[in-house]
Amino acid sequence: MTQSGARKLRDELQRLKNDVRPRIIRAIAEARAHGDLSENAEYHAAREQQGFVEARIADIEGKLSHAEVIDIAAVNARGKVVFGATVELMNVSTQEVAVYQIVGEDEADIKSGLVSIRSPIARALITKEAGEIIVVEAPGGRLEYEIIDVRYV
Repeated sequence: MTQSGARKLRDELQRLKNDVRPRIIRAIAEARAHGDLSENAEYHAAREQQGFVEARIADIEGKLSHAEVIDIAAVNARGKVVFGATVELMNVSTQEVAVYQIVGEDEADIKSGLVSIRSPIARALITKEAGEIIVVEAPGGRLEYEIIDVRYV
């Protein structure tokens, strides 16, 4: 996991524990005060939400406890594409340029230019260098890209 990915998870964990969880606890207490819980929709909705939040908290804590956080700036990969690298690519057929950072599965967000290490494009990029042409076997067909630049930011 990258440092920014770990930071985002820690921020979400803190928000869930310090803001969302107490708000749900207050909602449950307020719903209990209304009496009969068997037909109290507010109570059941708050309990369901509490279950989702507690599961997410456990999920994040588990991921953080097992994660290996990589400092990309400290990586010396000698110009090769590795986990965490930011890669500038040009589609050979359309000449379109795109920039992607290779990240862990939990961090992936294609709209933000973050691609999962397990994605077809990341698998094709790993160990390659600037100037090389890669072929990506994507669900939509075969694509060719030229690696323009590799950065460790």
